[in-house]
Amino acid sequence: MTTRKLVFTDTSLCTGCKACSVACKAWNDLPPEKTDFVTSYQVQKETTAKTWTYISFHEKFANGKMTMRMFKHQCYHCADPSCMKACSSDAIYKTESGYTLIDHDKCIGCGYCVSSCPWEVPMVDPETKKSYKCTGCIDRVENGMLPACAFTCQPGAIQFGEYNEMIKKARIRLAEVLEFYPNANLYGEKLMGGTNYVYLLLDKPDTYGLPKNPSTPWSLTLWKSVIHPLGGVAIGAAALAVIAGVASNAALGNYRAKKENAENSHMEGGE
Repeated sequence: MTTRKLVFTDTSLCTGCKACSVACKAWNDLPPEKTDFVTSYQVQKETTAKTWTYISFHEKFANGKMTMRMFKHQCYHCADPSCMKACSSDAIYKTESGYTLIDHDKCIGCGYCVSSCPWEVPMVDPETKKSYKCTGCIDRVENGMLPACAFTCQPGAIQFGEYNEMIKKARIRLAEVLEFYPNANLYGEKLMGGTNYVYLLLDKPDTYGLPKNPSTPWSLTLWKSVIHPLGGVAIGAAALAVIAGVASNAALGNYRAKKENAENSHMEGGE
């Protein structure tokens, strides 16, 4: 019987070497892309259809000292994914091990998964007209191997194992780190139904440009859980679809705005 898996990333151990991103591209045969300077050591601003994971760098000045916070971005593989609810072609599905995957034979590139994801992770390839994101290295995992990012992480910041075992390890590690970082927390464990990628953060989520309480747009939940199963009324359903689109785009816009504000505040040396 397949059991749920978990990737635990301890950001206190991350050195920002970016080997995880390189390993991801190598294993998944993803082509290189032109990058631009973002801030500090960061040259990737977001995930793309050809870059499924990257490291962001966040400078923080506190107590007369400049420190660096680093964060590995990729799909979180939510237990209750909004992208799956938004998918108009039922191309997104869950595995027994907890991963959220995209069936590219069904994907039509509508982009609803992009606008509905609270982290703005999936991206549509303009050439193939298909949506792409981290697969959790499901092909490796199902064959008893570590995800490529975890396999290549030299300082051991990225760890992989059975869900219950890794959550226990994450909580023990959090208790240790709290002695030195009072704002430390586990990010992901209780978000979006619980994610398959959980992080030990040394500071509050907004320090890393992350939403504190990511959620599925209410209109999308209403459509999938109530109106659509009942069949709805033609005009009402169409109107709700428009509302859902507006709500999703508004949520995406708010997230982008918060992300840019967080980046700007850290570049200026703010708390």
